[in-house]
Amino acid sequence: MPNAKILSEKQAIVASLTEKFQNAAAGVIVDYRGITVAEDTELRAKMRENGVEYFVVKNTLARFAAKNAGLDELCDVLEGTTSIAICEGDPVAAAKVVAEFSKKLAAQEKFVIKSGFVDGKVISVDEVKALADLPSREVLVATVLGTLIAPSEGLATVLDANISGLARVMQAIADQKGA
Repeated sequence: MPNAKILSEKQAIVASLTEKFQNAAAGVIVDYRGITVAEDTELRAKMRENGVEYFVVKNTLARFAAKNAGLDELCDVLEGTTSIAICEGDPVAAAKVVAEFSKKLAAQEKFVIKSGFVDGKVISVDEVKALADLPSREVLVATVLGTLIAPSEGLATVLDANISGLARVMQAIADQKGA
């Protein structure tokens, strides 16, 4: 049995990790075996740019946290070298960065996606890759807004064209009478 100090440290790590799992919009579990320091540095920089928290965790502690957070299905993939990418804002961000990096190192089988989760639901590797293919939240919102604005823009253009046409006709009549 570990001493009280080590046990309390581990309990604090599990509590912190449980909170991260619960507050996350999405996360991806990865086997990072074999990546170089340069590759890891590049990956971490990309994660920071996209607002994704990335960390390596012991499988035993991750299992406890996953169970506490209601993500029991993740326990099956928590073997070997494990790192986790979690994002609280954009649920697509973590999947995008991980999938991009995974494709880059696919030939060497260094960086392999194990599983993921979105809003408290565990998802498969294929679902993580599908999530990565989605546009970001900002792009989706812009697309919807553009679709909503398009009819009113069309109406404004048509009304403007009628008024412009009337103004041109009136100017032509004024030019005729003035000449």
